[in-house]
Amino acid sequence: MAALSKSIPHSCYEIGHTWHPHCGRAFVHITQGAFGESLRIYGTLYLIAAILRKRKLDYYLNKLLPEILQSTSFLTANGSLYIMFFCILRRILGKFYFWTPGFGAALPASYMAILIERKSRRGLLTIYMANLATETLFRMGVSRGTITPLRHGEVLLFCVTAALFMFFFRSKDGLKGFTFSALKFIVGKEEIPTHSYVPEGVFVKKEIKIKHCEDITQQMNFIAATKKMVDNICKNGPRHRCCKHYEDNCISYCIKGFIRMFSVGYLIQCCLRIPSAFRHLFTKPSRLLSLFYNKENFQLGAFLGSFVSIYKGTSCFLRWVRNLDDEVHALIAGPLAGLSMMFYRSTTISMYLASKLVETMYFKGIEAGKVPYFPHADSIIYAVSTAICFQAAVMEVQNLRPSYWKFLLRLTKGRFGVMNRKILDTFGTEASKNFKDFCPELDPRYTVYPPERPLEKSWN
Repeated sequence: MAALSKSIPHSCYEIGHTWHPHCGRAFVHITQGAFGESLRIYGTLYLIAAILRKRKLDYYLNKLLPEILQSTSFLTANGSLYIMFFCILRRILGKFYFWTPGFGAALPASYMAILIERKSRRGLLTIYMANLATETLFRMGVSRGTITPLRHGEVLLFCVTAALFMFFFRSKDGLKGFTFSALKFIVGKEEIPTHSYVPEGVFVKKEIKIKHCEDITQQMNFIAATKKMVDNICKNGPRHRCCKHYEDNCISYCIKGFIRMFSVGYLIQCCLRIPSAFRHLFTKPSRLLSLFYNKENFQLGAFLGSFVSIYKGTSCFLRWVRNLDDEVHALIAGPLAGLSMMFYRSTTISMYLASKLVETMYFKGIEAGKVPYFPHADSIIYAVSTAICFQAAVMEVQNLRPSYWKFLLRLTKGRFGVMNRKILDTFGTEASKNFKDFCPELDPRYTVYPPERPLEKSWN
């Protein structure tokens, strides 16, 4: 257990910026490193986003650079202000307490930093950090024995989340914006009960189209004739009158949904592995094969494909049984489809979607007038969540998501990893568990206590 009442009188140089004894120079070093890394991250991200959204030339000339610089300033400030408040709290309190190196320094720094970022991005950042903080607190609870993890708990959480998300998706005005568009892309517009066109009109158009094609296909080759036969099987098979998938019967509708999303998941995982594969293009060319034959590629594909096919299959079955198309079907089809996460178990995905669901329900409560609106709630939640993650990064890295720890190291050019965590072991969180062999080289002229390995070096 953490010793909350304990304190240590060491200086901020001995604990935090061990690479340089002067606070001002340490602040400059962190700022320089964070700015360069932030510029690379947001420069690439915004440029790719602009290309995918097919932005016009005016955006590239007038808006792209200001947006990149604003987001870069936000991320840079988050890192540089943290080390600043780290030193300020040490000077004000005269010593370090359990909460000051991590939570105490990161809370004001994160709040001030998020105010720099554009308002349109604050919500996304808040959701991500709230998800990360929740996962971190869960890991802390497990490591302390206060929480007993549930076997396949991430799958159960995903099932519940999928049920509610799909219910809102099928409800009128249930979801809006990116979430609605994403679900529409995954499961298709056919699963939205309300459509503007009339089914009878669609049937007339299909019959005319088929009749017109029959006159042409007589002159087609064998491949085209085979394709026509498959299309006829898809169109003329069993399909309930309430089903909106007019191109296919219920069986082919589910199969096509699986193939489509399996391909999407497979390609996504391949794209994520491209940077690491090409780094070893000349040293280990055989690694390129793992780009296409990696197990994770098929796992993600099976997860997305089976989710869509199970959801569509269950929805069709319920339409046959109940003889109507109802959004309540999503409360059954959603959790059954959620079992597909057994192919690709991911706490990160489950936690993120759960956080997004909470946000969705909160705003729905505000619209209904049943939940009060709190101004600047996103900024406050972001600051608290980030402070929790920084507390873990300082005191118990083993309970922080590895990807986020690597991100902090990149942002600070590795300086977050050279904190003197052996001294922080006093608080009982095993701060140096992952840093057993590390001991900073300190200049004894600037330390409260004689260092274990004094550095014979003069600082400018």
